[in-house]
Amino acid sequence: MKATSHSRQTTDHTPWRMSVAPMMDWTDRHCRYFHRLLSRHALLYTEMVTTGALIHGDVPRHLDFDPAEQPVALQLGGSEPQELAHCARLGERWGYQEINLNCGCPSERVQRGSFGACLMAEPQLVADCVKAMVDAVQIPVTVKHRIGIDRDERYEFMRDFVGQVAEAGCRVFLVHARNAWLKGLSPKENREVPPLRYEQVHRLKREFPQLTIAINGGFTTSEQVDEQLRLLDGVMVGREAYHNPWWLAEWDSRFYGAAADPGLTRERVEAQLVAYMEREAAAHGTPWASIARHMLGLRHGLPGARRWRQVWSDHRLKQLPARAVMERAHRATAAAA
Repeated sequence: MKATSHSRQTTDHTPWRMSVAPMMDWTDRHCRYFHRLLSRHALLYTEMVTTGALIHGDVPRHLDFDPAEQPVALQLGGSEPQELAHCARLGERWGYQEINLNCGCPSERVQRGSFGACLMAEPQLVADCVKAMVDAVQIPVTVKHRIGIDRDERYEFMRDFVGQVAEAGCRVFLVHARNAWLKGLSPKENREVPPLRYEQVHRLKREFPQLTIAINGGFTTSEQVDEQLRLLDGVMVGREAYHNPWWLAEWDSRFYGAAADPGLTRERVEAQLVAYMEREAAAHGTPWASIARHMLGLRHGLPGARRWRQVWSDHRLKQLPARAVMERAHRATAAAA
C-alpha cells in the first residue's frame, strides 16, 4: 500500500488538461504503464471499479499499480454514499490522486447495479454520494457523466444535474458529449449513435466558469484538442488513445509546454515495455501477451505495422520470452517494409 499526502480539492485545471478515459477491459495497470511511457503529464484513469468489488473482493488486485503510472485516478462505480466513502478512502490510502464517480456508463449490467449513466436521473443521490466522498478524503472527487440520458436533449437537464452536484463539493466534471440511451443500444453503439453535441459542454462552462470542465467524445487529432482547449479546461481521449497510442507522445510538448524528448521513439517504448513484461513475469507470473495487447497500435500507420502486430498477437509464441518475441517482430517488420 502506498502512502501519500494531498491538498484539498482544487479548481486548478492542469491535472485534467489531457487525460485518457477510463475504459473497461482496456485501461488496466499494464495499459496505464504503457501510456505513461508515452506521456509524462497526461492524467490516467483506472477501469471502473465497483464498490462491491472493493468491499467484498480482492482489494490489492483491483487497486495495486506501479508508482510510474502517476498521475493516476481511480474511477468508482456505485450509488451508496457510505460505501463510496469507504472505497474513496481505500483509493486515497493506495495513493490515487483523484476519485472519480462514474455517472456515464450506459450498459444494462451497470444499470442493474443502479449506477452509471442512470444516476443522472437522481442528482440528489449523486450529490449525497459526492458529499460523502468529499468528506472522507483529501484528494479531488470528480464526476464523469453524459450530457443527457435517453432522448431528452434539453441542456437544462445536464445544467441542473451539474449545479446540484457542484453544491455538494464536486469542482471537476468530465463530460462525454453524447446522450446515453439506456435502452435499445449496446455500450459500443452508445459511443457512436447518439450525436456528439460539443456546444452543450461549452455552454456548461460558460454557465459555471468557476468549475473545471473537461470534454470527452470523438477526438482523434491534436487540432481538434486545440480547439476545445480554447473553450474548456481539459480534453479526455478514449478509443483513439488506445488504438493510436503514439499520439500521446506529442501531448507533453504540445499541450503542457514541456520540452520534447528527442530520444522518445517507438522502438525505445517497445523495449521499455518488454523490460516491464520481464519484471512482471518474474514477480507475478504475468504472461507477456496480457501486456502486449495494449501496445498493438504502437506502429499504427507505419510500413510493416501489420506484420509487427501479427507477431505480438500470435499466442502460439506465448511460451517464448518477451524479448525473443520482440526480435521476431522486428525481423518480420523489416521483411515487410
